[in-house]
Amino acid sequence: MLYVMKIDKATLSSKLLRNVLSDGGDPIMKKAHRMKKNEEFQHVFNKGRSFANRQLVIYFLKKDRQSHYRIGLSVSKKIGNAVVRNRIKRYLRQAFHELDERVANNYDYIIIARKPAKDMDFHQMKKSLSHVLHKSKLLTK
Repeated sequence: MLYVMKIDKATLSSKLLRNVLSDGGDPIMKKAHRMKKNEEFQHVFNKGRSFANRQLVIYFLKKDRQSHYRIGLSVSKKIGNAVVRNRIKRYLRQAFHELDERVANNYDYIIIARKPAKDMDFHQMKKSLSHVLHKSKLLTK
């Protein structure tokens, strides 16, 4: 007997992401790699540099006394509901995790999603993130 399920785009994307994560990826970002405090965000905004494409803006600041990168994510309430915003953040975290070996260490990164990011799947998000990181010369080939 054959069963057919109707799956919407968001469900399909999250199922694909779960498959990616189940293939040995670490779904949880380490505490040392997170930026959460407002003061940390403001410091990067005020002292750092930025690059952007149509979907993402990235701010970054070199930290000499830091041996690893830290990232902060921001998705405005203007971009969909909480489900959509959380999906964008999951995609960005996983994309950054997959680019981990090629990303410059000892930097603080803030990634801000723009409205077009709402309609992107994981692979498009990863491509967009790698584009903006490459543009800022923070990604090795």
